Amino acid sequence: MATSFDSFQKRRLRSSYASVVISIALVLFMIGILGLVLLKSTKVANHFKEEVVMSLFLKDDVTKEKTKGLRESLLKEEFTKKIYFISKEDAAKVYSKDLGEDFLQFLGDNPLKNGIDLYLKAEYVTPEKMDELKQRFNKNAFIDDVSYNKPLVEQLTKNIQRISFWLLVLSGFFSLVAIILINSSIRLSIYAKRFNIKTMQMVGATKSFIRRPFIWQSIKLGFIAAIIALIGLAFIVYYLDKYIPTLDLIKDYLSLGYVVGGVILISFLITWLSTFFATQRFLNLQTNDLYY
Repeated sequence: MATSFDSFQKRRLRSSYASVVISIALVLFMIGILGLVLLKSTKVANHFKEEVVMSLFLKDDVTKEKTKGLRESLLKEEFTKKIYFISKEDAAKVYSKDLGEDFLQFLGDNPLKNGIDLYLKAEYVTPEKMDELKQRFNKNAFIDDVSYNKPLVEQLTKNIQRISFWLLVLSGFFSLVAIILINSSIRLSIYAKRFNIKTMQMVGATKSFIRRPFIWQSIKLGFIAAIIALIGLAFIVYYLDKYIPTLDLIKDYLSLGYVVGGVILISFLITWLSTFFATQRFLNLQTNDLYY
């Protein structure tokens, strides 16, 4: 009879552990997906920002040597992502192609100017910083005019700020849900052992001694759940990279490293804190209160 009861208790304990692992794994999987979305959204936003071009039109009397010196100085600037020199002849060919006819035949002379297309780093593509750069370039003796699509930059900045705000709200909400769900799962597993906790306390065991095995057990369950969540994320990353290769997920080792490290760290912190406070609660209860 005792053997049958012990077997039943072991099955019940394994079932409890399995439910805790599955609950934590699902929550960590959700957090991992959200982390990927946040990291890739930043990269996508930066990609679009760095495609905005600022055109610097040079004065007609600027020589090749001066142009070369200007290009070299621009490449040394911290705001420069890349630059392209476009001669007036190349610009005329592009315009003629867009118009569908050679406009130089009517004008006789090329009114266009040599120019430099300047692509900025993402953090400098804001209305304020681009306006500052425009004012700075307008004071340059070699530059005749500066042009960029200001409405596009303003709209791009506004949309990115709006999306970033809602992503942060969403991540905050999911983080709160994750903490509540993991905490509830661990509290339920410890609730089943509340009498064992009180018995150990009554025979003289210290609170830290009682807590220690529960904390280590929860951390191990959390680590197993993190491994399961990461395996699920690996499948998601593989299929996304297969069907949407432009995201370049598999080769983005930095983002993947952040996600893996974040999932493991979160599993450790939440399981440790939840177990600590759950055991502390039962340690502070009176024996009669354990039945409620």
